[in-house]
Parts: sequence; structure tokens; C-alpha cells
Amino acid sequence: MINTIIFDFGDIFINLDKQATINGLKKLGLSEWNEDLSQLNVQFEKGLISRENFLLGIQKHIPTASIDEILAAWNAILLDFPLYRLEFVQKLSKNYRLFLLSNTDSIHIDTFEQENGVSFYSDFYQCFERVYFSYEIGMRKPDAEIYNYLIKKYDLSEKRTLFVDDKKENTDAALLLGLHVWNLQVGKEDVVDLFDKKIL
Repeated sequence: MINTIIFDFGDIFINLDKQATINGLKKLGLSEWNEDLSQLNVQFEKGLISRENFLLGIQKHIPTASIDEILAAWNAILLDFPLYRLEFVQKLSKNYRLFLLSNTDSIHIDTFEQENGVSFYSDFYQCFERVYFSYEIGMRKPDAEIYNYLIKKYDLSEKRTLFVDDKKENTDAALLLGLHVWNLQVGKEDVVDLFDKKIL
């Protein structure tokens, strides 16, 4: 019997357009997303570099673009957060232990909070026993350490915990640790379909 659910954030609750950031950066002159930028992103998502150094790191690849232009392109990924998903997780929180576990950075979270307002994001965060963003704890999925951190800190039973994420590499890693998983297919499934999956 599942009593705990760990949710991802992006494309689970807030809709994303991952291609919009790539397209935005290409319009600013980026030839292609490369390994250097991928590593820069990982460092930023782990909180290992500052917001300023991250944006300057991108600017090295697009020297003609301003920091404000890069920032706008970086935030283009963030779309809407449908109210029905908030209402769903609010109901769910009455019967399950809930955690939020997201690979994200300070820019995206600041932007999400500013665009949605204190009332909305507070109502959302309050649904969870704890909200974990990768940049705050220095770990990110799919590394086993981030799952084990939650399991040990909150004395979770792997057999009674469900992990929901849209990236297969993340759910595969959780599955190896003994958690139940739902690799949500974006565009075909919605988090509110959870009970239809017959997992709980």
C-alpha cells in the first residue's frame, strides 16, 4: 500500500516548452547546445555556480547577446501551471505524505514564484511535507544519492513510496532503489490521471 509520493515539478505540475529555450538561444546566435553548456547547466542546477556566472557562461557562447536577452530565453521554457493540478495535489495531500523533488535552478524558481504570486505558490508548496530543489541541496536526479537522501531523512519505505517523473532516466534510477515509479508521458498523460494508473 503506497503511503508516500515523491513528485517531479516540471511537466508534472508546471507545463514546460523545453525547445523554446533552445530556439531562443539560437535566435541570439547560439549555433548549437553543446557539452560545455550541459555541464554549466548541471553545475547551476546543483547550486555550484552563481546565477551571474551561469549567465556569463552562456554569454561566452553568444557574445553578441545581452544578459537580459539570455535570461528571457532561459525562462522561455516556463509555461502555465493549471489550477486543476493544484486542486488535485491539495486533495492528495490529505491522504498521502507528499514530497517535491525537482532538478531546477534559482532563475526558474524565482521566475515561477514571481509570475504565479505568493498565494499560489504558497498553496502549492504547503501540499508537501518538504520541497526539494536540486540547487538548494547540491544533488540532482538521476543520481542515487538524492533519492537515498530523502529515503533516509524521512524514514521512507521504498515499497510504500511512489516516484512520479517525466524523464525515464529518473524513474529508472528510482526503480533500481526499489521505489514504485510512474514515468509520466507528457502530452499523453496528466498527473491527475494518477488513480487511473492503478498504482495507488
